[in-house]
Amino acid sequence: MGEQMRRQRAGVRHRPVPAAALLAASLLLAAGPSLAGCTATGTPQPSIAAGSTAGPSGGATQASAPLETSQTSAKAPVYWLGKSRDGVYLYREFRDADGKDNPIATALRIMMSQKPLDPSYFTPWQPPKKLAASVSGRNYITVDVSADAFNTGVDEPTAQLAVQQLVYTATAAAASSGLVDAGQPISVMLLVDGRTSQLAFDRVQLGQLMQRDPSMVAPAWIIDPQEGAQVTGALKVFGRATSPDKAFAWQILHRDAQGAKSSYVSGTVTSGNQPGHVGEFTFSVNLPAGDYEIRILPSDDASPAASATTSAWDSKGFTVTG
Repeated sequence: MGEQMRRQRAGVRHRPVPAAALLAASLLLAAGPSLAGCTATGTPQPSIAAGSTAGPSGGATQASAPLETSQTSAKAPVYWLGKSRDGVYLYREFRDADGKDNPIATALRIMMSQKPLDPSYFTPWQPPKKLAASVSGRNYITVDVSADAFNTGVDEPTAQLAVQQLVYTATAAAASSGLVDAGQPISVMLLVDGRTSQLAFDRVQLGQLMQRDPSMVAPAWIIDPQEGAQVTGALKVFGRATSPDKAFAWQILHRDAQGAKSSYVSGTVTSGNQPGHVGEFTFSVNLPAGDYEIRILPSDDASPAASATTSAWDSKGFTVTG
């Protein structure tokens, strides 16, 4: 990863921890991983993302640090690290959840213990022996994880991204389950075996309250379809970008029986600027039955001749069944 990437990932943004916050965190952890009032609200909408929260400096826009809205307890929002055209960013998937644990711990355990659906995504975390999560009344999320969750073989930019992966996943799970006030900034305290001021991945200093860093989320990603989706009827593509009024190219590749890809149809789309939908984009395409890949690229890659090797912001493989 180049020097420009290292500067871009130059650190997780922190704020000093109020003494009262640390006391609240310790009391919450002493109570164990259960969450009072831990219920999901709203109708099942596992593919819709909207809303916002202030970034670490309080100046982030809706699109740059989107906060999930109420979803369903059957789906857990999980962020992964993903390789894109110019580096590594955070991407999100919705995953099935069994509902036996609290929503935050469930999403984090998936993040640390399972593989992403998209083969271009990955996680540097390892399955932990212990994991607990709690929420205080002031939008403070406290996560306590055992030291075995950390892969100490990662470099510093990856470690910085991984800590933000946890922050994004924890805040997403809390917001989508209605456990926090989505109109206020949400902070995360990460403890290691109940202790503050530890080093995550032997590289990132913990002990401060953390919020979402908008520079670490992907410039654009596809929400629907998810990787491996089975589509009936018209393909409805839904995604989001970190900037409003941003033009992107899209391309659909057809995969033949031998796995070879060829450009089938392409076009452009512009991210939205309406309140509550800042950065979102959507379009529909009628496709015959078959295997395909949808790709989101910079606007200057809109040519139908763009090859399957052209580097994309995000891509998803799917099948049209009829």
